Amino acid sequence: MNEMKVSKSTCTCAKNHPKNDAHPYLDTIFKVSEKYLQKTLSVENLEVLKRESYSNIRGGKRETIKQFIDIYYILAKSIYQQKYKGIDKSLATIIETQKNRPKLMWGGCLNFLRLMNSESVQLMITSPPYYNAREYTQWKNLDDYLTEMEEIIAECYRVLDNHRPFVFNIGDIFDNDFRHTRSSWGKRRIPLGAYFTDMFERIGFQFVDDFIWDKGEPQSQRHKNGDNPYPLYQYPINCYEHIFVFYKHRLDDMLYPCPVCGCLKVNGNAYSGIGVKSWECKNLDCTERSLGNRGKRFSARSHTMTNLKCNENEIIDEQLRAWRRDIVKIQPVIKINNKGENTLGHTAPFPGEIPRYAISVFSGRGETVLDPFAGSFTSVREGINLGRNSLGMEVNRSMFRESVVQRFREFNPMELKGTDAK
Repeated sequence: MNEMKVSKSTCTCAKNHPKNDAHPYLDTIFKVSEKYLQKTLSVENLEVLKRESYSNIRGGKRETIKQFIDIYYILAKSIYQQKYKGIDKSLATIIETQKNRPKLMWGGCLNFLRLMNSESVQLMITSPPYYNAREYTQWKNLDDYLTEMEEIIAECYRVLDNHRPFVFNIGDIFDNDFRHTRSSWGKRRIPLGAYFTDMFERIGFQFVDDFIWDKGEPQSQRHKNGDNPYPLYQYPINCYEHIFVFYKHRLDDMLYPCPVCGCLKVNGNAYSGIGVKSWECKNLDCTERSLGNRGKRFSARSHTMTNLKCNENEIIDEQLRAWRRDIVKIQPVIKINNKGENTLGHTAPFPGEIPRYAISVFSGRGETVLDPFAGSFTSVREGINLGRNSLGMEVNRSMFRESVVQRFREFNPMELKGTDAK
C-alpha cells in the first residue's frame, strides 16, 4: 500500500465496507477525530482512510489502534509523495519488491535519484568521489566539483525519508583547486569536510555528529619535508577522514494520531527540535494522562523511533563499544594481494565496519538503504547481510561491474542500467 488514490465515485463513508468485522473502537476513533480529520485531509483522502481502515483493520482495541496509526502514516506519506511528478513507477516497483536481493544500479546517481519516489529511503550512506583524487573522477576545478555534488545531495534530501540520517564519509585532500592557477604552487590542503558541512546545511540537513576515522600510521614520509627540522617547514600527514552524520528534519505540519488512543484530537505542543513538530493529545478519554491532566506528547519522529524498538533491531554491545567515542580507529582496506593484484577491482574500497555500524544504528530490518556512490558496493553487501533492502548506484560500470557482480553472485543481484553508465 505504497500509493493511495481514490476516484470521485468511491463511497464517502464506511457503510459499504465490512464494518461489522472491525472492532467497535474504530468507530470511536473516527467519531472523536472527525472534526480534525476534515481539517487535515481532503474529502478524497478521508474516503481513502475510512475505506482502508474498515477493510483491513482487525483484532482487539490495541491492535485496532496500532493498525489505524500505521494506515494513517502510510496515507500521510503518500499525500506528500504525490507532490513529486518525476517518479518512474517501474523503477519504484523494482526497488520496493524482492527486498532480499541487492539492486546494483549502473549509471549516474543524479539521474536515478530523479526517478525515485520522495522520502522512499530510510538511510543513505556513502563516500563520494574525492575531488580529482582518482583518474576516473576529474573536474575542471573545485567549484565545478562542489556544484555537481550539491545538485546530487539536494536530490538525496528529497529521496531520504523524513527524520532520517545521511552518513557521509569524506576526507580532506592535498591538491590544486584550479581557482587561481594550474601550476604546482596552487596545491594546498583542501578542507572538503568543511565545504560539505556547509553544503548539507544549506540544502536543509542538520549536522549531528562527526566521527573521526583514524586510519592508523601512514607510510608517507611527507612530514619530513626535506629533513628541515625548522619553523614553518613542518606539516602533518593526513591520516584521518570524517564520517559525518546529518539528519533530515523537514518541517511537517500534518496532524498525526495519538500513539495511545489513536485519535486525532490533538493540538500542536511545541517543537522537540529544529524541524520536529510535536503534538499533545486532547482526548480526555485517553488512558495516558499526566498528574496535571496533560495528554500524551509525541511527534512523527518519536513514532518512527518507537517502531524501531524491537528485538530484531537490537544493536550488539561489541559494536556500541567500538563506536562509543567519536574517534574510531579502522584500518584501510587491503586490496592488493601478494601477487600485486587488486582483489576488489576498486582503487578506493570502503571498509565494511563503517556501513555495518551505520546500517545497524540508523535503520531497521527490512528498511531501504541507499549508497548513491556505491563504488565496490560494500554498503550494499553489508545491508543485505543485515536484512535491509539494499540499493547502490555506480556510474563506472565498465570499470567495476565484473568484480562487483562476482562478489554478489550468491545473492542473485538485480542489475539496472542507466543511459549514462560508463
